[in-house]
Formats: sequence, structure tokens, C-alpha cells
Amino acid sequence: MHKINIGLSEEQRRGVCDLLNRDLADAYLLLIKTKKFHWDVIGPQFRTLHELWEEHYETLTETIDALAERIRQLGFYPVGSAEGFLKMASIKEENQEIPTATAMVEKLVYDHELIIRNLREHIDQCSEQYHDEGTADFLTGLMEGHEEMAWMLRSFLEGESVQADDVGVRKEPVSATN
Repeated sequence: MHKINIGLSEEQRRGVCDLLNRDLADAYLLLIKTKKFHWDVIGPQFRTLHELWEEHYETLTETIDALAERIRQLGFYPVGSAEGFLKMASIKEENQEIPTATAMVEKLVYDHELIIRNLREHIDQCSEQYHDEGTADFLTGLMEGHEEMAWMLRSFLEGESVQADDVGVRKEPVSATN
């Protein structure tokens, strides 16, 4: 194997790749959860959420590939098993119960925000501890993507949702003059 000579020691690259593998594991579990919710969502928000989550899992798929390739660029191998993902991830697997659409959104907001907090720490570690500004910049881009997805999901929660059971619906009769 050709020795990698990019200005980072093997120890620095190994430390960075450990962080990247943790981010990869979180992204994979978030992808699984997003796909599952995409399949299972029901109710008046079905189409909106179904389409939003399709966009999100496509973005997450690209993120996963980019993380794995960054690990390879640094001379190591990405985690690639369900067991490995579960061991390294900070995100927890979803149980088998099917939550309401709103609860699904809340769970995904929580996970995106957890990933954002982790990425902030990893960016600092890449810069300060491992002196790898390239990976710090790479992770900053990933963090911004999660910030956007979390914002979209929070906006859904903050908006007025459609109520199927007439909760919060105006009960006044509508007349021709209204």
C-alpha cells in the first residue's frame, strides 16, 4: 500500500475517520427512519410529508456516500454493517409502533438536531485536535444540510396543521355575506 502523505499523520487520520464513521452511522439510521416514516405516514398531511421525506432520504443517501468516500480518501474503511451502525450511532432505532404523522416529524427533528450538535463537536475536533480543516469544512457542509432539513420539519410543526376531527375548526355557519 502506498503511504498517504497529505500532511496528516496516521493517528490524525484515524481519529478523523472515527468521527466520520460515527456520522456515517447516524446518517444511516436516520435514512432508515426517514424511509420507514415515508412508507408509513397516513392522514391529511400524507402527500406533503411523503414527498418531503423522499427529498430528505435522497439527500441522506448522497450524504452517506460522501461520508464513506471521505473515509476512503483518508485511507481507512467505512463501517458497513447494521451491527456496526448500531454500535457507533448516537441515534436510536425506532420501535415497531407507528407514530402519528406529527410524532414522526417530531422524532425526525430530534434526530436531525442531535446530528447537528454532534457535527458541531466533530468540526471543532477535526480543526483543533486533528488539524484537518478539509474534513472540518466537509462536515460544515453536511451540518448545513441537516440544519435545512430540521428547519423544514420544524416549520411543519409550527404551522397550522389540517385537523381531520374538526379540532380547532371554526364552527360558525358560513353565509353568503361572509
